[in-house]
Amino acid sequence: MTKGWSKSDWRSKPRVQMPDYPDAAALQAVEAQLAQYPPLVFAGEARRLKAELGAAARGESFLLQGGDCAESFAEFNADAIRDTFKVLLQMAVVLTFGAKVPVVKVGRMAGQFAKPRSAAAETVGGVELPSYRGDIVNGFGFTPEARIADPQRMLQAYTQAAASLNLLRAFSTGGFADIHRVHQWTLGFAESDKAERYRALSERISDALDFMTAAGVNADTSAALAQVEFYTSHEALLLEYEEALCRIDSTSGKPVAGSGHMIWIGDRTRQPDGAHVEFARGVLNPIGLKCGPSLTADDLKTLIAKLNPENEPGRLTLIARFGADQVGEHLPRLIRAVREEGAEVVWSCDPMHGNTIKAASGFKTRPFDAVLREVRSFFAVHKAEGTIPGGVHFEMTGKDVTECTGGVRAVGDEDLSARYHTACDPRLNASQALELAFLVAEELSDRRATLGARAV
Repeated sequence: MTKGWSKSDWRSKPRVQMPDYPDAAALQAVEAQLAQYPPLVFAGEARRLKAELGAAARGESFLLQGGDCAESFAEFNADAIRDTFKVLLQMAVVLTFGAKVPVVKVGRMAGQFAKPRSAAAETVGGVELPSYRGDIVNGFGFTPEARIADPQRMLQAYTQAAASLNLLRAFSTGGFADIHRVHQWTLGFAESDKAERYRALSERISDALDFMTAAGVNADTSAALAQVEFYTSHEALLLEYEEALCRIDSTSGKPVAGSGHMIWIGDRTRQPDGAHVEFARGVLNPIGLKCGPSLTADDLKTLIAKLNPENEPGRLTLIARFGADQVGEHLPRLIRAVREEGAEVVWSCDPMHGNTIKAASGFKTRPFDAVLREVRSFFAVHKAEGTIPGGVHFEMTGKDVTECTGGVRAVGDEDLSARYHTACDPRLNASQALELAFLVAEELSDRRATLGARAV
């Protein structure tokens, strides 16, 4: 993986979706400072996640990846972290019951600060300024000063990521993640009149937990019911930040991206000879690769060879993001390309990015029905191809926002302005995310039946 590779090799490759810093000396000073900081995550954690993703590739676990579209400096607080973590735990319990396998929990947290943009500049009222590229790069305010790429922001991102990870680790092991507590939160959702269709599944989970308690299996006797493994991930977009936090694993001697347990390459930055692929190919972390409609079978084969030359299980997750109406056209051809290579991959579904529309009210949104249709099409294609749907990837928040339309609470176009807080892309709110988990659980039950029949 690392033969002939160094963490700065990406600098000689074509770079896209990255800022130009006007003060080169200031940038170098920040990079040098970050290089002295401790890594945010450790190689052993990344290896453990890779092993769990290897099980997902075989259908022995299921990947749940979710969180903010872009983390914000201004909205950073303990309650926001807690609420998103809480919803992810609720989703995981429902998915675990549906799949009857462990759910690998990965947050888009503690590092998701940079965002690709469709244009390098934006114009408002006849004034053109550089696009907002996430708080790690520049400010959201539409002023010349805010839009200057400032390397000092990387230091603030590191500090926020470290604090987020500290809190997430406390939540994961300090009793907050007790499965009985988590399910009680979910019962409150399922008992509402509008969520009646999910009540039966919720009650079956309750029965299972009651049986375990009666049998003497509870949080006091089993750490697995009181604690969870929780990992972090982000798009490795700002490579100066990624390089500065890259370290050598003392156990294996291989480089590890110290910025997060899992990093992914976006649909806009997956050029086989580009800077982002060059950096990602050399680190030992699990790598995600966004796969959109424009990805050709030949490029996918090249990327697989570059990113996972040893065909290591759990190393590469292919995150399909086509749009609800294009899954049937594009996913089968990519599945067949992977099969031709004999490649070990986790197939995950991102039903968010291909289903963004502009509502009549002028807000960018994502219809819940379209998100659900893409998920169902993803499972249907894998069933037809005889392959394993291994995970889902959502942009969501624990807040009660109104950014995506639909769901049991029926957010309409006219409601979007009420609590539209995202700085970039629309997110599922807590209710929509949990509802989607119930619906995916139904698909997972079908997957379990298919895998069982295939084993016989």
